[in-house]
Amino acid sequence: MDSIAKARHKESFVAGIIKENPLFVAILGTCPALAVTTSLEVSIGMGLLLTFVLVCSNVLISLLRKVIPEEIETPAYIVIIATFVTIVKMMTQAFLPELYSSLGVFLSLVVVNCIVLGRAEAFANQNTVLDSFLDGLGNGIGYTLALMVMGLIREVIGTGTLSFGKIFTFIPEVTLPILKGDGYDFSLSLFANPAGGFIVFGIIMAIIAAVRYHKKDVESVKRRKAAFAAQAKAKENTLVKEGK
Repeated sequence: MDSIAKARHKESFVAGIIKENPLFVAILGTCPALAVTTSLEVSIGMGLLLTFVLVCSNVLISLLRKVIPEEIETPAYIVIIATFVTIVKMMTQAFLPELYSSLGVFLSLVVVNCIVLGRAEAFANQNTVLDSFLDGLGNGIGYTLALMVMGLIREVIGTGTLSFGKIFTFIPEVTLPILKGDGYDFSLSLFANPAGGFIVFGIIMAIIAAVRYHKKDVESVKRRKAAFAAQAKAKENTLVKEGK
């Protein structure tokens, strides 16, 4: 029983990171992903804030799943999520004003984010508190990693540099020249604009689709080989019996 429970807990946590990644697999939360991934720091900030809201709302909804009437589930979930979003907004505005300004309206829109509301309705209201916590944490980490990938690509190509400390002002400010320096500039400002977000997202999705189809082709070839081997073995056995 313990091994089954551990396997379930592991699946709840791991699924949202890669296999069911909210952005690259489920294609959820694309609007903020395209809007805020102009830099790596902003991407990390958005991911962490959404993870906090996702984990807290999942846990509270799981705790109250037997108390909330079915007729008002969605409004109740929105109120719970809005409460945690308000807390996040107040804390961010007070301690990380640069991040608050960079995220703009997209921080408030976490209230109706498909990932947060979707996990509440599809998972938290049907599972235990621990599983709901792990599900929220896994999906939050998966979304954060996806944002980081897009933010890293867009910042490096769009500005030619990689900066730290501009958003998280509690760390020293550092700017690393990558595609831009004395006498050269290979950056493309297009990637710092919203259109660049669509381009990067499209390229990443195309790569994922290519890898997925290649994997399916490899598995298909293996299945055909196994089927041919089984047929050959059966034919060999038949010949042996007939020879007898």
